[in-house]
Amino acid sequence: MPLTPLNETLGRQRASHLLRRTIFGATPNLVEEFAQLNPQQALDRLFVNDIPFPEPPTDPATGSEWMITGTTDANSEGFELEQFFLSWQLGQFLGPNTTEEQKLSYIFRERLVYFLHTHFTTKKSVVGNSRALYFQNLLFRQFAFDQFLVVEETEEQRNFKDLVKKISLDNAMLQFLDGRLNVKGSPNENYARELLELYSVGRGLEGIDKGDNETGDYGTFTEHDVQEGARILSGFNVDPDFTFIDEQTGLPTGIAKGNGLTAGQHDNNSKQLSFRFNNAVISPDPELMLNGQATYESAVDEIRQLIEAIFEQEETAVHICRKIYRFFVYHEITEDIQNGVIKDMATVFREQNFSLQAVLQALFTSQEFYEGADGISDDNFGSIIKSPLDLIIGHARSVDLQLPDYLTQTEQFYEVTNDWLRRMCDMGLNFYEPFEVAGYLAYHQFPIYHRGWITTSYLTQRYAYVQSVSNADMEGMAVALKTPIEYVEQYVDNNIASNARDLVVEISNQFLALTDNLGFDNPDNSPLTEERLNYFLDAFLKTFQIDENPEEAWAFRWTQGVDRETVERQLQDLFNAILQSPEYQLM
Repeated sequence: MPLTPLNETLGRQRASHLLRRTIFGATPNLVEEFAQLNPQQALDRLFVNDIPFPEPPTDPATGSEWMITGTTDANSEGFELEQFFLSWQLGQFLGPNTTEEQKLSYIFRERLVYFLHTHFTTKKSVVGNSRALYFQNLLFRQFAFDQFLVVEETEEQRNFKDLVKKISLDNAMLQFLDGRLNVKGSPNENYARELLELYSVGRGLEGIDKGDNETGDYGTFTEHDVQEGARILSGFNVDPDFTFIDEQTGLPTGIAKGNGLTAGQHDNNSKQLSFRFNNAVISPDPELMLNGQATYESAVDEIRQLIEAIFEQEETAVHICRKIYRFFVYHEITEDIQNGVIKDMATVFREQNFSLQAVLQALFTSQEFYEGADGISDDNFGSIIKSPLDLIIGHARSVDLQLPDYLTQTEQFYEVTNDWLRRMCDMGLNFYEPFEVAGYLAYHQFPIYHRGWITTSYLTQRYAYVQSVSNADMEGMAVALKTPIEYVEQYVDNNIASNARDLVVEISNQFLALTDNLGFDNPDNSPLTEERLNYFLDAFLKTFQIDENPEEAWAFRWTQGVDRETVERQLQDLFNAILQSPEYQLM
């Protein structure tokens, strides 16, 4: 059964939902703009060809980039350069140095770069090289909009399957999962295991009975496949100078261990996979070898054969679509959702030549993305707990925060983004330093998933951050934040702002995920109870007990423009109450 197309106008709640899940969030004006579009028109704004790649980060010690040209003794220390890379990547989520016409698509592409990072995990402390991290990041960026990625000579479209081939020889990945240690006669199985278990075919849907399999049979692959995969992947090394360039991507890639002509540490014998892969035989191509010896080209061709065999299995598309669904829709996948939405997505994925862009296009224009699947009573609004990244970048997007220019105001840019990295870590997201090889727990740890973002300590840090931005009081940050009064003056109609109850509803509408039918006079259908709305109203008005009629007093202060200090304090209390609420932690 195909995904159900949604052909009507999005409306405010669905537009806000799409923008939160794709570009972290939006100002009220952008939400209203997208509310007038149907899903396909909205996606046409997000998937745009020829969006420029960002300029590489700058080292303040030299005033220039080091990613392309390499480092010298004049550069900062290696650990500092790694931190600059992380800060630079964090800033890209706000689309710096782009035109307004390109910004939305630019940010959406960066969102996909982050998704690919959560899928093909990397740890900064293990890789230990900012340039390796940067070029892997560029690889993800190149493949994010894969329907626009066409090889000119053959007019062949590149796809997610090609990305898996490229990541297998990526310098950062060769370092992270010990591919550089994998040689003939002494295979290292780390990458082969994660390639099968995490990056491609997976182990099937978690939490269901998979039946009795023989020892070493995981239902989708076997221990024998790991061993043979390691032999296929043997004989490569990290290129420390990043001068060996992949012809298709134009990016640095791993090198073969050997004498420059042959891949002497590659296992050049035939390999046979298990019955899980139809007993596929992987053999070196004689035409690519040199006098019967393995070459870089013949060894790479064996990896190609392995990936092709993996992607011939239906479960590979299903596993990857589960990862997509969990990241963009919801963590819980029942057998009904597995047999419905996930298999529908997997069908699109396979039929569209494993295009990530195609399956996302189908998902984001479907009824299932917005309103749940047939027979499922819950919709998807407000169903995911915001990651610390979504919390920080989402708020910045909602108030149209402008970062310092990272090319001309480098130190100020790093001051802000380094502070954000620290705050994210305090909230449980140590960027590029996931707890385990499988990645950040929220994206894979069954059955907790995104609930792992919420602990007593993490929640305290979230509330502290929200309070600081609500009060526009970010000590040490070289960036101007809108005060609550400035926000209301810019984004709220004056007639609404003068009415305390209407203002509570409007700010709730703008910042919370559940907004349709929200109101004090609609207790039966409102997604927030009257008690909850009154809590926000009380926090807004009751600070100043001297007001005999707080709602009238607010209307007078706002319309007459008097006592702005009190108005500012009241609005700070309102924003604090809404942004520190449990509802605001959802997206």
